[in-house]
Amino acid sequence: MAKTIVVTSGKGGVGKTVAVSNIATALAGLGQRVLMADIDIGLRNLDLAMGMSDVIVYDIIDVIEEKCSFDKAVFKFEQHGHLHLLPAAQSTDKDFLNPEKFENLFKSIDSQYDYILLDCPAGIEKGFKSAIASADLAIVALTPEMSSVRDADKVITLLEMADIPEIKILINRVRADMIKRGDMLSIDEITDILGTSPIGIIEEDEIVLKSQKRNTLAVLESSSVAGKQFTEVAKRITGENIPVLSLKGERGFFRRLFGM
Repeated sequence: MAKTIVVTSGKGGVGKTVAVSNIATALAGLGQRVLMADIDIGLRNLDLAMGMSDVIVYDIIDVIEEKCSFDKAVFKFEQHGHLHLLPAAQSTDKDFLNPEKFENLFKSIDSQYDYILLDCPAGIEKGFKSAIASADLAIVALTPEMSSVRDADKVITLLEMADIPEIKILINRVRADMIKRGDMLSIDEITDILGTSPIGIIEEDEIVLKSQKRNTLAVLESSSVAGKQFTEVAKRITGENIPVLSLKGERGFFRRLFGM
């Protein structure tokens, strides 16, 4: 039975889709059978993040409406192991979305995967309730800014009201120098405000920006700090007991943070 993980946010622009694509690819690299499903209907960014926007023919709504089979709609990245993508529709009205239909779809393919990662709409968007219906774990992506943290707090409340079994946060674009100067919220401040523990802390990394332009992924770049941190998130998801800042990463991070 697959574990279904929704990755959401309080608002756009916090690196949600980048997180899904990198974590999913890292999970596949660990030998897991992984499906990425883009539930952010109307935007459809996950195929772009994976460099496959020009080859998409069918989408998740086509499958739900039985215009095509699941196998026809899914794209397989054989170079990354057992990694598949089910893209979102760009034109469907989000009012169309039905939680029961989404839940039934993912139940029907449950045995084919170890993990199903859903690129979910932000909590303020239509379709949010449909996307979280089948979640075993919710990861709320945010950045270390008060507006992002406040938005994340609202989403966490919605997830709790929906009785999601497990909720974690993923703190993106962390800059040690700005935390040191007091120009960015610290990790402790964020976790104190939200009362939710992080599944990962991802440092600002220009390789992430370059990889987006080059249609590649940070987890595939050996020199990417963020790529290593996304891989650690994937390992935690599989049950490995890795501190949120590994010993090596912790020393490096706090050296940058405090000049140690």
